[in-house]
Amino acid sequence: MLNFSEDPHRRYNILTGEWVLVSPHRTKRPWQGKTEKAADENRPSYDPGCYLCPGNERAGGHQNPAYTDVFIFTNDFAALMPDSGNGIFNKGLLKAEGERGICKVVCFSPDHSKTIPGMRVEAIEKVVDCWQREYLELGNLDFINHVQIFENKGAIMGCSNPHPHGQIWAQSSVPQEVVKKAKQQFQYWEKNGSSLLLDYLNQELAEGERIVCENENFVALVPFWAVWPYEAMIIPKRHFQHIGQMTGGEKRSFAAILKNLTQRFDRIFDTSFPYSSGIHQSPTDGKEHPEWHFHMAFYPPLLRSATVKKFMVGYEMFANPQRDITAEMAAAQLREVGEG
Repeated sequence: MLNFSEDPHRRYNILTGEWVLVSPHRTKRPWQGKTEKAADENRPSYDPGCYLCPGNERAGGHQNPAYTDVFIFTNDFAALMPDSGNGIFNKGLLKAEGERGICKVVCFSPDHSKTIPGMRVEAIEKVVDCWQREYLELGNLDFINHVQIFENKGAIMGCSNPHPHGQIWAQSSVPQEVVKKAKQQFQYWEKNGSSLLLDYLNQELAEGERIVCENENFVALVPFWAVWPYEAMIIPKRHFQHIGQMTGGEKRSFAAILKNLTQRFDRIFDTSFPYSSGIHQSPTDGKEHPEWHFHMAFYPPLLRSATVKKFMVGYEMFANPQRDITAEMAAAQLREVGEG
């Protein structure tokens, strides 16, 4: 019988078909690794040098309006372009193809000092409204087959501007991580006639050990197969495929659990907790995708304090992911710190 808190073991990720090595005994070792400099969290509500603040000029030369709410614009330095070619390159073992797409920036708030955990639920709900609208509008374009909504929070995660914002990349192909999750969910649906994530969620709710918080419509938990130290996932209790299918009540609940979970992150090490978060949902290729179950994942890098991060190097790069803190330990900490 495995002892999850002592024995090295592997855990299976039902969404990707991949494994993670868990080494809980290593939490007892002394730490002599790299310590990052803590980020300066004292920011003004308005920064005249910030290219995302209301009324300021952006890096690409465009002027922001004096916005008072959520503000969205096409990225001035987009990774994807709507009018790029559809060319194909094949030469022996070398293969490439053109990729079309649209990249947008979503400013969550006009207040430069805010982050999602510091925003009112009503304000976060307006961000969710924006995400929903953009998913539906971008996904309706004939050359867009996938819409990726995500946020990089904190300089440690490569965020180039501390103003509260996220991004939306819509493209003609379906990205690799989504393809893996689509395959796993489809195979389960074909075999069982039910949602993989809903059945998983019901098991987690019955066990309770990895649940962080929940409300009427959503559950935040640390997935059994988590890779990052305080990785978390938000899963709806109702099976639906994409954000466009959220009801008004679900949007409000989603905003509330976003605030609840991210406040808990901030309280772990008493710092503005960095992370990359992303929404995974059905592609926009015109098919129904009954197997898909909407969810949002959070990958925070902090390991032992506000200045010590987890590095994905060595074994992780050449073999497979590995973690020391178990999912159960992380969930317990997130439960215990409570909301802000």
